[in-house]
Amino acid sequence: MDPKVCVLLLLLFAALSGVPQDCCLSVAQKRLPAKQVQSYKVQEAGKGCDISATVVQVKGRMLCLPHPEGQQWVQKLMRIVDQRQQQ
Repeated sequence: MDPKVCVLLLLLFAALSGVPQDCCLSVAQKRLPAKQVQSYKVQEAGKGCDISATVVQVKGRMLCLPHPEGQQWVQKLMRIVDQRQQQ
């Protein structure tokens, strides 16, 4: 195979492999007041990240909390943020 074609295919594969994600590597167990949380997103293990977590934005910083499954306080925090954003 022509070396130029090999290089082109290699570059194409690298471009299509996706953009690296910022992932939580661990979670904090500290409970935050919902009024401090500006937004959140749920991170799922196996979808580009090693662990499942809830990523919250607080004062412009991103913090990692436990995944909402089985965590009542995280579920409540998410409901409050959702309700606030709907108003």
